[in-house]
Amino acid sequence: MDSLPLALLVVIFVAAAAVVWVAGIQLSKATDVLDARLHLGSALGGLIVLAVATNLPEIAITVSAAMAGNLEVAVGNILGGIALQTVVLVILDAFGKRGRGVKPLTYRAASLTLVLEGLVVVAVLAVVIAGSQLPDGLEVLRLTPDVVLIAALWIVGLILVQRAGAHLPWHEDGRAPDATPKPAKTTDRKRMGTRKAVVVFSLSALATLGAGVVLERAGDAASSQIGLSGVLFGATVLALATSLPEISTGLQAIRQGDDNLAISDIFGGNAFLPVLFLLATVISGSAVLPRANGADIYLTALAALLTLVYVVGLIFRPRRRLIGMGVDSFVVLVLYAVGVAGLFAVAG
Repeated sequence: MDSLPLALLVVIFVAAAAVVWVAGIQLSKATDVLDARLHLGSALGGLIVLAVATNLPEIAITVSAAMAGNLEVAVGNILGGIALQTVVLVILDAFGKRGRGVKPLTYRAASLTLVLEGLVVVAVLAVVIAGSQLPDGLEVLRLTPDVVLIAALWIVGLILVQRAGAHLPWHEDGRAPDATPKPAKTTDRKRMGTRKAVVVFSLSALATLGAGVVLERAGDAASSQIGLSGVLFGATVLALATSLPEISTGLQAIRQGDDNLAISDIFGGNAFLPVLFLLATVISGSAVLPRANGADIYLTALAALLTLVYVVGLIFRPRRRLIGMGVDSFVVLVLYAVGVAGLFAVAG
């Protein structure tokens, strides 16, 4: 796409974004049906089903980069997007449900299961930072200890979330007494059978995958023409483009009355993305995390900080809104803006 004119690249980018947006809405509807029919629960459904599907573009980009031996791109694509995907919660908080008297997102979705999911994200990101300091040459059977530990933490997190969804020794099994009630059966659940939901989910996932790859390639070509560096492009334009599925599915989930699914999709995706380092290591046969540069580690630390702000928000459940969003979302927005400003200094 590098030879295409900038105007055409913008058109392709917008068209692919539209496909991702529509596919994301259908993914959310199908996941809501599958959650109910397969008894997954909103948290586990968001952590596995929806999180993996909405991150298909990142999976494709990582596999392609690892096969080409361009591990720096694989690392930057994954770590550059986690912080911005956390900021998607700001968008969902501000625009998901509006009106007088509407409480912030973390107040409505108060659940200890979501707190647990957020802590899993922080744990995985801590291992990412530690793994980036390991030397090359630790590969055994095309694996390194850091990526194995990341995958193990993710699996343990899934088990804990499943157990938390079944029972927690807290009031209302970990749900605040005045949090958003579990959504009743929606029209989509009544009209859509399990087989149709699987078909809709599969087709929407494929559309998300294809359009996500087009977004990445068109955006990369456009950034080259306007002179935007690879690190800044990955952390801003590409991260925003590949976060479109999370935005559309999150907004749709909130409209369906499932605030927990919206947050779980973000936390689940952010915990899942570093697991792709294992895939990249197996494909390339080389240690991946030591290829992370200063900007990648900077963004990883920023993502952990933003996640902790929302974990605190889920625990304290602020009622106050600032500029149409919860206090925690406002803090996240400010921290991210300051962090991106600092990124220009880190990236040089």
